[in-house]
Amino acid sequence: MIISHKHKYIFIKTEKTAGTSIEIALSKYCGPKDIITPIVEEGELKRSKLGYRGPQNFKIPFSKYSKCDLMNCIDIKRRLTFYHHNDATFIKRHIDKDIWDSYYKFCFERNPFDKVISWYFWQHKKEPRPTISEFIESGEANLVKGFQLYTTDSIFAVDKVYFFEDLDKSMEDIAEKVGLPEVPQLPKTKANLRKDKRSYRDILSQKDKENIEKIFAREIAYFNYKW
Repeated sequence: MIISHKHKYIFIKTEKTAGTSIEIALSKYCGPKDIITPIVEEGELKRSKLGYRGPQNFKIPFSKYSKCDLMNCIDIKRRLTFYHHNDATFIKRHIDKDIWDSYYKFCFERNPFDKVISWYFWQHKKEPRPTISEFIESGEANLVKGFQLYTTDSIFAVDKVYFFEDLDKSMEDIAEKVGLPEVPQLPKTKANLRKDKRSYRDILSQKDKENIEKIFAREIAYFNYKW
């Protein structure tokens, strides 16, 4: 997750939508006051090697704590921080209203049939793995974070939802919208985890398809995803 005061945007990072690559690419243009949350170790190594800004300013100021936040921090003996998959509701609650209202807020979404397969290989990086059908039927497929991060009570909380399937044009649009000096180039991260590169139509069964349609009914309805 990035809150850029320099370019006045908020990037909400969803899961299995190239979020780490996007976050690394955007961090190149961040200023010293921008909020950049930590990412996985592999991603941080990549970001450091590229010479981009790493995690900074992600501890939430005490002035933004609610009573519940304060009690929780006392209980766990740890400061409240922004996290790379924070949802819109949490972010809005812990930043100034004028920042939330005026900054350009965006995220990415992905075809759920394809996203489930990517999530499957992320959750089960090594053999032996359950079958994809077992994975879906176990309920694990339900846990990938997306819709709940960029909506509040099923209402969109962002200005724009971009699509994983159209990354290049999306990055061009983002660069223009927030005034970046160039179109960010996305580094490859986690690209070797998915072992089966076939189309989801060749991997998922009819029953898998129907189960995914139930789990991701909102995304399919909102974005008109097709099989």
